Amino acid sequence: MQRQKSILSFLRPPTGDRSSGSENPSAKRLPAQRHEQSANGSGQSTAASAMDSSLEVRGTDTPPEKVPRPIFQQKSANGGSSLFSSIMHKFVKVDDKANGRNQAQAGALNVSSLSSAVGVSAVSQFPEKDNFLESCMTVNQGGFADSKLLDVIGPETPGTRPLVPRFKRIQEEIPKLIAEDDHPLPHPSKRMKVLNDDPVVNKKDAQVCDSISKFDWLNLSRIRDANRRRPEDPLYDKSTLYIPPEALNKMSASQKQYWSVKCKYMDVVLFFKVGKFYELYELDAEIGHKELGWKITLSGVGKCRQVGISESGIDDAVQKLVSRGYKVGRMEQSETSGQAKARGGSSVISRKLVSVVTPSTLVDNNIGPDAIHLLVIKEGEPGPDTSSVGYGFAFVDCAALRVWIGSITDDSSCAALGALLMQVAPKEVIYENRGLSKAAQKAVRKYSVTGTMAVQLTPVLPATAFPDASDVTDSIKSKGYFKRSSILWNLALDGVAHHDLALSAMGGLIDHLSRLMLDDILRNGDVSPYQVYKGCLRMDGQTLVNLEIFSNNADGGASGTLYKYLDNCLTCSGKRLLRNWICHPLKDVEGINNRLNVVDDLAAQPEFMLLIAQSLRKLPDLDRLLGRVKSNVQLSVSLLLPSIGNKVLKQLVKVFGSLVKGLEIALDLLTLLMKDRNLSISLSKIFKLPILEGSNGIHKFLTQFDAAIDSDFPNYQ
Repeated sequence: MQRQKSILSFLRPPTGDRSSGSENPSAKRLPAQRHEQSANGSGQSTAASAMDSSLEVRGTDTPPEKVPRPIFQQKSANGGSSLFSSIMHKFVKVDDKANGRNQAQAGALNVSSLSSAVGVSAVSQFPEKDNFLESCMTVNQGGFADSKLLDVIGPETPGTRPLVPRFKRIQEEIPKLIAEDDHPLPHPSKRMKVLNDDPVVNKKDAQVCDSISKFDWLNLSRIRDANRRRPEDPLYDKSTLYIPPEALNKMSASQKQYWSVKCKYMDVVLFFKVGKFYELYELDAEIGHKELGWKITLSGVGKCRQVGISESGIDDAVQKLVSRGYKVGRMEQSETSGQAKARGGSSVISRKLVSVVTPSTLVDNNIGPDAIHLLVIKEGEPGPDTSSVGYGFAFVDCAALRVWIGSITDDSSCAALGALLMQVAPKEVIYENRGLSKAAQKAVRKYSVTGTMAVQLTPVLPATAFPDASDVTDSIKSKGYFKRSSILWNLALDGVAHHDLALSAMGGLIDHLSRLMLDDILRNGDVSPYQVYKGCLRMDGQTLVNLEIFSNNADGGASGTLYKYLDNCLTCSGKRLLRNWICHPLKDVEGINNRLNVVDDLAAQPEFMLLIAQSLRKLPDLDRLLGRVKSNVQLSVSLLLPSIGNKVLKQLVKVFGSLVKGLEIALDLLTLLMKDRNLSISLSKIFKLPILEGSNGIHKFLTQFDAAIDSDFPNYQ
């Protein structure tokens, strides 16, 4: 059966039986093999053979050839222009590389329907002349193009466009018949859609699009802090942002809610609650896209760049971001939509910042056994001999709700400062911007390493973050901080050499915790003095590093260290106590012997040791459970929020129930230890034993708590 002709064959010159006065083009329609044989036998040029062979279109069976439509004459008899002479250049697609090369060499212009980059050969070639149609074709008397010359097709339509792999046929708008520059390139507004887009190109284009903010005052070339300082200013505060008043006035109510908070927390990834979703905008959206793989869209508050997640996944998202070193805040809805409508038809739902979580202020149960500390350091002026300098410091364990304050005197070697950093092992160090000497900064970077993770160093502006000692005292009294501390907060300063420096560091800690919405820790926390060397053998920071006490010198891990070898503790609180003992080795003979006596008494009773071990394995982390309960003694703001209040209340009830159950296990263990008289005497020399029985005994209070929980919250677990 005779093969049907291609649908594109109507682009060829008409055959002899259809047009009079034209030559038979059958030689041009021979297969490529016959052209090659003809070229070898007759000596025709390679260019002619290639031109002929390009006219053969191979493909699947197609309907019969369509009758070609006549082409208008390019010029009238009087030499006038054709109707389409001003727009014919729009229907020609040019190979960019060939165009540029031919323009430079003043040669021929190679025009192809598609670039050879996609594997499609050129359809036709035209010599470069002043008038495109005049130079490419002649029109015979019958109204058809002369078959001796190459065809020039009319305006492209979906039916006349060639079927090319990886490209779609797109219906473009009909060009306006207006005078334009005679340029062979397609109009930039017209695009060719690719079915299988190049992922590399698309990714690059998406990154460029995603990196552009709709707000000019967020661009790096114009961004400023709250005091209108540029980033190159030494006093630039990267935690704040300046928003022009005129831009703020043009914002909607929800936009103002977000940016009024975000401009004060530029160092915090801020989630904004919208209905059942939490959203990140602009710069925070870039972080969500980078760290969590969320897709950036143009919507949300003010139709800006945003990513988001449903409220069921917010806890997991916050945990991932914090584990990667980010500070994460949450703006919650403080009323329901019904309450907002009751205030007025145009009222927007009120929202407020309720929490900010950082790597150094974690309080949940998934933070591991090691203590997490936030340390604030204040360096004083050098002494008269310029060889010694004082440092005030304060640090907090938010999970245990404990705060320590103290001071040290050091020299240029920063040995005492190194010892402090190695003992505390902070997750974050806050210090005064340009307030630390170069030697102190070097020591902070050298010794502030916990395992294989670097510590976050946070310089802050001195004018706001480190107030004077008198201002700190007034603030503590006026706001009622440390009222529930086991000792009065001012007694913790007894014996502190650099009183003002310690109070200034405490002021820096208070300011930072207040900014993170952690005032409950300040109101209900325990404050205690901290002494780096007093009462123990001195081991400075360099000694702890050289002896590989907590981290080895190979990879910074705990493998092969003294702490790793001695750590056989069964409880989290025991591991933290062991580290504290290693950092402060006793030098008092009596204290050393008292500890050894307890060890001897326990080692002499292996069966008794097994019972103790079984009880210790059941114990939860009592220090942190007690801290979480104490932090919510007063009504927390989060309990009043309609969206998360019930969830927070259930968590608190569960924590309190776990604490009571854990204390009951500890009480049974203490009762077991007290039955051995010799052991109880040895233990009483190390720590003060509580009263277990009687009207003021622990057992009575635990029984009451247990009964109340079983009665009011029987299914709290």
